[in-house]
Amino acid sequence: MKKIVSVLLVLSLVAGFGFAKPKTKKITVAIPNDTTNEARALLLLRDLGYITLKEGKGIEATPIDVKDNPYNIKFVETEAAQLPNVRRDVDFALINSNYALGANLNPSRDALAVEGSSSAYVNILTVKQGRENDPLIKALVAALKSQKVKDYITKKYDGAVVSVIKSPSDGYDSSIDYAALGGKTVSVAATPTPHAEILEIARDILKAKGIKLTIVEFTDYIQPNNVVESGEIDANYFQHLPYLNDFNAKNGTHIVSVLGVHVEPFGIYGGKQKDLSVFNK
Repeated sequence: MKKIVSVLLVLSLVAGFGFAKPKTKKITVAIPNDTTNEARALLLLRDLGYITLKEGKGIEATPIDVKDNPYNIKFVETEAAQLPNVRRDVDFALINSNYALGANLNPSRDALAVEGSSSAYVNILTVKQGRENDPLIKALVAALKSQKVKDYITKKYDGAVVSVIKSPSDGYDSSIDYAALGGKTVSVAATPTPHAEILEIARDILKAKGIKLTIVEFTDYIQPNNVVESGEIDANYFQHLPYLNDFNAKNGTHIVSVLGVHVEPFGIYGGKQKDLSVFNK
């Protein structure tokens, strides 16, 4: 049975049973090897009651920050895009929803446990600092805030992707002179699923005002930021804010968020193990 992470679940596990006795057989768990998503995976395992983390370790935690590991978990650090492929070689894999969807996995159907929705991991539209008020960018933001986009996300992804737009609009910004933007192009770097798919809906909204949206797909987490920083592409849509903050700090880039669009629930998926009963033995 799928377990939904909650504070009550964690408290119940800790208060009712405590941690299990250390096991000699290792449980192999594949997790993302990029800083923020690795921490996100560890936080999910912590919230499930399978590990504890050292005091003060949160969204920057790594495996060396694990304090208690009573189930003898062996962490297999893997490039995020490869996690669906390595799943068959490990007991469990913790996978971002965009890569899960690309492998025909749906968190609401296939995950054994999923994290609670967290605003820290909202997927964002970003631009290079200084372009936040560019009319083309504002037009793109308005299109992504539309009811059409929100409805598309709800219907298309069935809970695997969740819109965070609170007050959706008709897709247009009354402060923008759309006539002056007719014939112009705005470009966005995006990962294929779900980001590029969502942008297709925004493309139609912009097209109605004569604005062309060019979607450039990437399958990695590095180049989408590099091409925005260089000015080669106007914006990108693939990441959450913790990842962006870490990227800017490490690379000296100047990329900022202009809109939070959706959350992709992070999940734990079975590999060699088909359920979580191994953690109850």
